[in-house]
Amino acid sequence: MFTNIVVRKIFQTNAELKDWLSEQNSAIIFIPTMGGLHPGHKYLIQKAKERKTNINQIILLSIFVNPLQFSKGEDFKKYPRNINRDAELAFSAGADAIWAPDYDEVFPGGEDSHFKIEVPKTLHNQLCGAERKGHFDGVATVIIRLIKIIKPEKLILGEKDWQQLIIIRKLFQELSIPVKIESYSTQRDQSGFAYSSRNSYLSDSERVNAQSLPNAIKEAKTEFDKGKVINLTKIASIFEENNLKIEYLKIVDPFSLKETENINRLCLLAAAVKCGSTRLIDHTFLMQRKPIVAIDGPAGAGKSTVTKAFAKKLGFIYLDTGAMYRAVTWLIISNSIDPNDQAEIKNILKDLKLEFKNSSFVEQKIFINNIDVTEQIRSPKVTSMVSEIAKQQFVRELLTRKQQVIGNNGGLVAEGRDIGTAVFPDADLKIFLTASPTERAKRRALDLNKRGYEFSSIEDLEKEIKERDKKDSERKIAPLKKAQEAIELVTDGMNIEDVLKELIDIFRSKIPEEVWPTPNP
Repeated sequence: MFTNIVVRKIFQTNAELKDWLSEQNSAIIFIPTMGGLHPGHKYLIQKAKERKTNINQIILLSIFVNPLQFSKGEDFKKYPRNINRDAELAFSAGADAIWAPDYDEVFPGGEDSHFKIEVPKTLHNQLCGAERKGHFDGVATVIIRLIKIIKPEKLILGEKDWQQLIIIRKLFQELSIPVKIESYSTQRDQSGFAYSSRNSYLSDSERVNAQSLPNAIKEAKTEFDKGKVINLTKIASIFEENNLKIEYLKIVDPFSLKETENINRLCLLAAAVKCGSTRLIDHTFLMQRKPIVAIDGPAGAGKSTVTKAFAKKLGFIYLDTGAMYRAVTWLIISNSIDPNDQAEIKNILKDLKLEFKNSSFVEQKIFINNIDVTEQIRSPKVTSMVSEIAKQQFVRELLTRKQQVIGNNGGLVAEGRDIGTAVFPDADLKIFLTASPTERAKRRALDLNKRGYEFSSIEDLEKEIKERDKKDSERKIAPLKKAQEAIELVTDGMNIEDVLKELIDIFRSKIPEEVWPTPNP
């Protein structure tokens, strides 16, 4: 974590803000809010500060109550406004500056003088948007205005307003807006009640009734984790008994936001209720096991190196399936077995003991029949033969079963050639990591030099890589191919840190912090 001089400035005009930013010459981490700050906002600021990657980054928080996202009769005029209290919380949490523009600064000449964003109906008309017509159009329009004025490097959002987060991600993706989005989990008080600016509207008696919202959702998740079916009727009865008027109560796909009965994948149990005149929302994610990430790709694409770093950064178990095939290949070579003699191969693998030891992500070692073969399996001889061994059905089936047992409970990232297609076809995220043969040959040469192995030339290495690609992609059993749902990442010209950042961004677009929190550094 980087620290710098506390700035603590409050700007109200665009001109003041832009003049100051030009003097700083710093990248901006932007946290947009409507004010009424609470511990949930404080958490976002603290996380932004904790995960700064550069000492010159500035954390800028905006306070703007956006009239475009309030329908007629909603609480625009009533919405909490206390700049002094908000500033005290923001600065104490680590914000460097606050931008609190008025309406004319954001929409000079009025909103009708500017383009407006219309959110696709397939996203807008789900959950909150079904009752709040035009709400997310107003959210999308103002975020584009704010981004245009500030030009941040990174945008920080909370996962409590999940539908809003999904819409903004989609908006940035479709408009190719080069701003990274980081989201952080819903924060709750000691009773489990989600922090919200609108909580201040509740009377003491309403607050007691409102507690049934998080309680019922938490209980439903607990039951789900025990293998029981979510009973929406039971939850609805609890709400009604506590005088909560239900706006919606649904299990939905977390990305399309449409109702789903497929609980085998990540789902969202979401609810919106009225407690008196106060509208409250809450949700929880439902997942039958911990996440699995599958990283496939050809030899020399840098899978092992970056997957180890990814596992360490996010706290996953690291499964190097390629090392497992290499270990079996080493065993066959060291016992002078003909790679085409399947009977002998089956015999030697009959009582195979294959395990990873030492959980250090840098020094993870592989043992076969109690022999440490971590270094031996990287030899050119093993490399030249591993494709021949890996294509054999018995070997493939044996190691696939072992890999699936290891990944039974999830919480794992695995890399190889057929992870997303054969080993973990139901992985929550599938990546196809690749690079050009020329790039991979250069990387292979560096690795061989580092390990003390000789090679003839980079050109010969490139030729070998192309031949192996052909073998891997043409084999009949579990060939190397990009899974249908996989996201392709071409790493030419990227260093490990660049690839890791990209992988984490992709991961977070699929798996929220609430489901799999990033470990503290």
